[in-house]
Amino acid sequence: MKNNGLITQSYVNTFIKRREQDIHKGDCGKVLVYAGSLGMSGAAVLCARAALRTGAGLVRVSVPEALFPILQIGIPEATCITRERLLEDLLQYSAIAIGPGLGVERKDGILIRNILEMTDKPVVLDADGLNLLRDDLDVMSNARAALIITPHPGEAARLLGRKTADINMDRLQSARELAAVTGAITVLKGAGSVVATPNGKTYINTTGNPGMATGGSGDVLTGVITALSGQGLSPESAAKAGVYLHGLAGDLAKELKGEYGLIASDIVSMVPLAIKGTLEAQGPMEKQDI
Repeated sequence: MKNNGLITQSYVNTFIKRREQDIHKGDCGKVLVYAGSLGMSGAAVLCARAALRTGAGLVRVSVPEALFPILQIGIPEATCITRERLLEDLLQYSAIAIGPGLGVERKDGILIRNILEMTDKPVVLDADGLNLLRDDLDVMSNARAALIITPHPGEAARLLGRKTADINMDRLQSARELAAVTGAITVLKGAGSVVATPNGKTYINTTGNPGMATGGSGDVLTGVITALSGQGLSPESAAKAGVYLHGLAGDLAKELKGEYGLIASDIVSMVPLAIKGTLEAQGPMEKQDI
């Protein structure tokens, strides 16, 4: 169809550019990851680690205070903030990730609504972040934030009030409908992840493999897209570049680990190589005068 496109290396090359020599961490985005709960701290670690591996200059993670030691050991490059302080200085962040391992407590649903009303920066809404708003899609469509949602087919089915089989029967149309009703750039995860825009355009990713069907893979994707958004890519560009680099990292991990033993941490570790390969495919860097 005319409104469909493929997300390929040459396409992503238009978004991922080499950095200037005098860049500093403040230029590379300050990301907030609002994630994790008791028993689900790994999701927050994976998301934050992926954001850093995708080039975010600074990453702060909001988790229950009891999880601080786990986060500080699991991702020492990030800092932590409690839920109680979450809304303090919210506008300092260039992009926000919400949802991985969050849980579905009512107070978190209230905080998410506050965030979507307060910031106009990109917000990537995933997992429990979506589940907490499943009965109130107007919160998404009326959000001040520039919203990206990343549901898997089961979450998409809950949002649209359908069965998972119905979503998978026509993934392109399902993604379009989600984008239309939420007003968000929509990433429908799965084999050949679909990126849909509210104006009806859809794009199919060309990277990835069955080994990526493992717990935590989606948390990594959320971190990747959030970091790209925080570095200045538009929500649409960040979503398209994010699914491609995430899938490419999975393909690189498959070459080393195979499909059966591949885990989400393997994908994170390959994100820098995926970006490096994308930049190298653009040709040699021009020498600069000193």
